[in-house]
Amino acid sequence: MRTFNQDTQAHKTALITGATGGIGYETAKLFARDKYNLVLVARGEQRLKELGDELTKEYGITVMALAQDLAKLGASEEIFSNVQQQSITIDVLVNNAGFGSYGFFAESDLTKEMDMIQVNINALTHLTKLFLPGMLQRKSGKILNVASTAAFFPGPIMAVYYASKAYVLSFSEAIANELKGTGVTVTALCPGPTRTGFQSNAAVGNARLFESSQLMSAETVAKVGYKGLMRGKTVVIPGLTNQLMSLSPRFTPRNLTTSIVRYFQQSPKSQGH
Repeated sequence: MRTFNQDTQAHKTALITGATGGIGYETAKLFARDKYNLVLVARGEQRLKELGDELTKEYGITVMALAQDLAKLGASEEIFSNVQQQSITIDVLVNNAGFGSYGFFAESDLTKEMDMIQVNINALTHLTKLFLPGMLQRKSGKILNVASTAAFFPGPIMAVYYASKAYVLSFSEAIANELKGTGVTVTALCPGPTRTGFQSNAAVGNARLFESSQLMSAETVAKVGYKGLMRGKTVVIPGLTNQLMSLSPRFTPRNLTTSIVRYFQQSPKSQGH
């Protein structure tokens, strides 16, 4: 990979968390195609280096690979410090890193759920807090926060994950409003079930929601999100079905909505509690 220097700063730079797989990986390729230099963040150092080499070779851009686990306290400051030390201007921040956990809350692993809150909520908020002032000073910048259609519903059997994505959506909409007229935009990307490594990492088993026929590709989701980000849209929901689904809580009693979500979260063979 090429290192950042004064010559490479002629290009804009995007920082992407969770960059080595799924939506993050596909988004990184879209930025690289448009000649953005990249700061890529993920846990796996070897995969990061491979991705950086791949994008540098194919698109002639410059890539910085930062191996960081956002579940660890202090990771956000270390990312910001590394970028500052290299005098890199971040024009676009993509908070894509996140994960889920499947199971009834009373039985689920507390440590994993605390890590989920740290990654899905705390790190996303902290990175936004760190990079936003520079964007405001330059009167230019874009932030993409990856939420989910889960943000619109309570989520039995994935209670903490759904709640974390509700935070991402609410937070993004609120600061997008605060930033009107500043030259900085905030976009919340709310994909529905997507074909990524999320399902295996969350151990969702055979939940109806993740039946393969219903899954969008990560490539499609990334393209829709990228287009919405560049247009300055506040909320982007890929796919007509997902758009209609996100509206349903407005017309359905809350307890019925929650029961419907639980139905789709369970396996057809599950007996529940």
